[in-house]
Amino acid sequence: MPYLLDHKLVVGISSRALFDLEEENRIYENDGLDAYSAHQLEHENDILRPGTAFPLVKALHNLNTNGKELTEIIIVSRNSADTSLRIFNSINHYGLDISRAALVGGASIAPYLIPFRTDLFLSANESDVKEALAAGVASGLICQKPPIDPTKETPQIRIAFDGDAVLFSDEAERVFQEQGLEAFTEHEKRNAQKPLPEGPFAKLLKTLSVIQRSYPKEAVPIRTALVTARNAPAHERVVRTLRAWNVRIDEAFFLGGIEKSEILKAFDADIFFDDQAVHTEPASKLVPAARVL
Repeated sequence: MPYLLDHKLVVGISSRALFDLEEENRIYENDGLDAYSAHQLEHENDILRPGTAFPLVKALHNLNTNGKELTEIIIVSRNSADTSLRIFNSINHYGLDISRAALVGGASIAPYLIPFRTDLFLSANESDVKEALAAGVASGLICQKPPIDPTKETPQIRIAFDGDAVLFSDEAERVFQEQGLEAFTEHEKRNAQKPLPEGPFAKLLKTLSVIQRSYPKEAVPIRTALVTARNAPAHERVVRTLRAWNVRIDEAFFLGGIEKSEILKAFDADIFFDDQAVHTEPASKLVPAARVL
């Protein structure tokens, strides 16, 4: 029987999102592929430092306990098999349960995400994220942040989402961008009873909600938050949309333009997804963040 991924939360992650490979990436960009390959082979036994997404991956592994097999982490990388040994040596060093990989040797990554049933793809490569989103896979461009403590334990996974252009389509946001705040507010009041169309991360939120419902309320290992620049009265359409989707959102913050970073710090997000750099850049100094392009 083949190994099935259909009923798991599948996260595809690039090696540069999982580990700190910024120096190696500079070698690649400045000196080319041959210099990068030579560097990786020379340092094959040198353990890489954890990258921005490392704590999230480590925490996701903790869902595979007590007979539950809920998550699968897959390395999806432009590396070749020959240059990948340092990555897998580092995976083994930290005791991460990652055994599957797509090592495409510089080719496009997006075509392989669907066969792997990928629910979420995290990468530090902008073109890969754009291609993945175009293929219909929830994807985020990881923002680099200060060094990660590999020993930190995460008792509960906390995932925060922006609303428009992330959980929901950019329909309403386009009204704001083209016509201004007053037109946006009136548009949302008129359409308060009409659910917002799904955005690129709607399916992921629904998958997380299914996992949450499989646990007793007092033992749910994932907590979600909506952190949006919307405020009343534009909040009503959001609430009714989530109700129509039958999804659980644990905390909601309608900030009306207030800076998101401190809220995310207080929520203690393991990852925050937003479509605007004006939000992800300051947030990334306090919590792991990824931009939806």
